[in-house]
Amino acid sequence: MLQVDTLTKRFGDKTAVDAASIFVDKPTMIGIIGRSGAGKSTLLRMLNRLSDATTGSITFEGQEITALRGAAKRNWQSRCAMIFQQFNLVPRMDVVSNVLHGTLNKRSTFSTLFNLYPQADIHKAIEILDRLGIAEQAPKRAEALSGGQQQRVAIARALMQNPKIILADEPIASLDPMNAQVVMQSLRAIHEEDGRMVIANLHTLDTARRYCDRVIGMRDGRIVFDGTPAQLTTGVARDIYGAGADFSEAATSTEIGTLDRPEARKTEIHA
Repeated sequence: MLQVDTLTKRFGDKTAVDAASIFVDKPTMIGIIGRSGAGKSTLLRMLNRLSDATTGSITFEGQEITALRGAAKRNWQSRCAMIFQQFNLVPRMDVVSNVLHGTLNKRSTFSTLFNLYPQADIHKAIEILDRLGIAEQAPKRAEALSGGQQQRVAIARALMQNPKIILADEPIASLDPMNAQVVMQSLRAIHEEDGRMVIANLHTLDTARRYCDRVIGMRDGRIVFDGTPAQLTTGVARDIYGAGADFSEAATSTEIGTLDRPEARKTEIHA
């Protein structure tokens, strides 16, 4: 399904991602963990083709992704949606229009210029917002929403693309514990109910353990762990974060704290 083969990204004499290889044979929820600067965000940006690989290849369902250009590359970016830590919404635009921006790659320049959307797309956007528990926010400006609500709008925009893969780059890093829980439950539900692959960069071990089927650990640009949450022991965590590193904050998941209990794995979004 998805095969990443010795993917490498260099910036001058610095290697941000060093020969990363990943094979995924079915839709899975994957968490990528590691210290700041480990190469997690660069890896996701290469998967989405926001950044070109220096060497190596990405193949999805038999299609070579690293070689795509022009319209074919834009089509891949529709199939492989990206969610960012800082939401990347248009602050002064209403929520439903932000969600409809997920269809930009499929629309003509004329309709984009004059902000014209088919009724079917508008109904679909409202349905997605309702699924995420924020349909009542549709007419409001994005800037009027809380951080957690804005991140759910960003998730809704990604779903408008009807992607096969959703990439989430630190989706809860700037959120309070309750909103972090809701966002992670939403991503988990999308994976379970829709059968979509979700790959999320996460900065807490506990979050990766609780929500993901598979965890990948990166250190200094290299993948140093690839296994199940049960295999993510304290010893493995030290290999990922460094033997002398204090990773207690990451291990205890202060962002989600006591809210992030096993019942968070339920698929109900309207929490």
